Amino acid sequence: MDNNLSHNSKNEVIIFNPRSANNKYRIPMSVLQVAACLEGIYTWTIIDGNREKDPLIKIINQLTPHTKYIGFTVMPGPQLKQAIPFAKKIKEQFPEIKMIWGGYFASNQFKTVLESGYVDYVINGPGDYAFPSLLNALDNNLPIDGIENLIFVRNKEIIKTQKAELVNYDDLKPLPYDKLNAIYDIPSYLGKTYLGKKTLAYHSSFGCPFTCSFCAVVPIYNAKWKGKAAQGIYKDVKYIKDKWGADSIEFHDNNFFVSEKRVIEFSKLVKDEQMIWWGEGRIDTINKYKDETLALMREAGCKMIFFGAETGNDAILKKMDKGGTQTGKQILEFAARMKKFDIIPEYSFVLGTPADTEQEVMDQINFDIDFIKQIKAINPDTEIIIYVYSPVPTEGSDMYNKVLDSGFRFPEKLEDWLNNSWENFDLRKNPLTPWLTHEMIDKIKNFETVLNGYYPTVSDIRMKPYQRKLIKMLSGLRYKTNFFHYPYEIKVLQKIWNYRQPEIQGF
Repeated sequence: MDNNLSHNSKNEVIIFNPRSANNKYRIPMSVLQVAACLEGIYTWTIIDGNREKDPLIKIINQLTPHTKYIGFTVMPGPQLKQAIPFAKKIKEQFPEIKMIWGGYFASNQFKTVLESGYVDYVINGPGDYAFPSLLNALDNNLPIDGIENLIFVRNKEIIKTQKAELVNYDDLKPLPYDKLNAIYDIPSYLGKTYLGKKTLAYHSSFGCPFTCSFCAVVPIYNAKWKGKAAQGIYKDVKYIKDKWGADSIEFHDNNFFVSEKRVIEFSKLVKDEQMIWWGEGRIDTINKYKDETLALMREAGCKMIFFGAETGNDAILKKMDKGGTQTGKQILEFAARMKKFDIIPEYSFVLGTPADTEQEVMDQINFDIDFIKQIKAINPDTEIIIYVYSPVPTEGSDMYNKVLDSGFRFPEKLEDWLNNSWENFDLRKNPLTPWLTHEMIDKIKNFETVLNGYYPTVSDIRMKPYQRKLIKMLSGLRYKTNFFHYPYEIKVLQKIWNYRQPEIQGF
C-alpha cells in the first residue's frame, strides 16, 4: 500500500451494498471493510440496499459536487438486480463519477462487467489496499499499472495487474461499527435465527488454501488463506455483544477452521460469553482435530458447521480438484463423529457434474442420493444441502474445460444476468447446462423435496412440532421406497408453510 496517500476529505466516496435479502439482512461486512480502509483518507458513507425503500434515489440524493467515486460490492445472484440497473443509471446521469466494482461476481466476470461501459474499474480480490491506492492515483494523476488486484480497460484492452499477497488481517484498520450504527442502527442487523435471537454476521479471514474447481473463491485467492488472530475476533464479538446485545455468531469465512490453534484460542476466549456460533469448514481438516478440541468447541457454543461434502464418489471428488484427503468413507465416518460431540454437520452436495455420457451423469445422481440416505441413517441430525452443479470460471481446470466443451457459455452482456434463470443459476438451482436433462433435474429436485419433508431442517425456527410430524409422516413412504416422482402433496405443504431452504435463505 502507498503509505503516502493524500488526505482529501472533500472527495466523498459512496459505498453501496445492493440488496441481497428480502427480509433478513446482516451487517454488510464487505462494504464495512472498504469503509475501514478509507478511514482518515476520504469522507465516506455507506448505502445499504437492504435497508432502503429506494436505494437509487438515496444514492442520487447523497451525491455532492465533491463525490468522485462510487464503489459497489457485487455477489452473484440477487445483488445483480440492483447493481446492474443502478450502475447504468448513475453512469448515464453522472458520467464523471468513477464506478468501481468489487466482490466475487465482478472478479469472476470482469470482462462482461468492464465491457458494459458503465463500470470503470474492478477490484480483483481484497480491496483494503487496492481501493484507496486507486483513488489516490486517480486524484493525483498517477499511474495505476502498479496497483495490485486491479482490472481495467485501456485502449480497448483489458489489463489485469498482479495479484497481491494476502495482507495480515491484524494490520488492517478496525471496522467502523459505530459509524455504521449512525447510518443504520446495528441492532436491526442482529436478526433472529436458529442460533439465537440476535445473530451477528462476522468475517474473520481471507481465502481458502484449497483449489476446488467449482468454487468462486479459487480464482480470487489462488489457494491462499490468512486469518485474524483469535484475540481480535473475540474483541470485536465481545464489543458487539456488550454494546448491542448479540447472542450468536455466523462466521461467513470461506473456511473458518483452517487453523486448529486459532479455533482453540477463540473457543477458550468466547466460552464464558455463552454465545452460539456456526462456521464453514472442511471435513478432512476438522477430522484431524483432537477430540479435546471438538469438545471445547461445543462447550464454547459451536452448534453447527457447514461442510462441502460435494459427493460420496471418490473419482468425482478428484475431478472436482477437491484436494486434501476427503473421501466418501471419511464423509460417512465424520458424520458419526460429529454426533458424539453434539455438533450438527451441515453437508452440501453438488449433483449433476459433467460427464462423458448422460448415463454417467444419471449414475452419479443416483449414487449420491443413496449416499445421502446412508449419511442420514448414520446421523439423522446431519443437515443436507443440495445444489445442482453450476460452472465457475476456474480457467485451466479439467472440469471447467469439460463445461466449455459441452457448449456452455456465460452471458456476454451484463444485462443478460438479470434474467431470472441466471439468478437461479447463481443460487445453484437452475444449471443452464447442456448435459443435464429435464429428467435429471426433476429427479434432483424431487428427491430434495422428499428429503426435506422426511427430515425438515432444524434451522427453520418457525416450523411447529405438529408440522414437522405431519410432513415427515407424509414423506415417509416415498423416502423409504425411493419413490420421488411428483411429490406435489409435500410441495404444497412446504409452500403453505413457507418452508425455509438454508442454501437460499440462510438460517
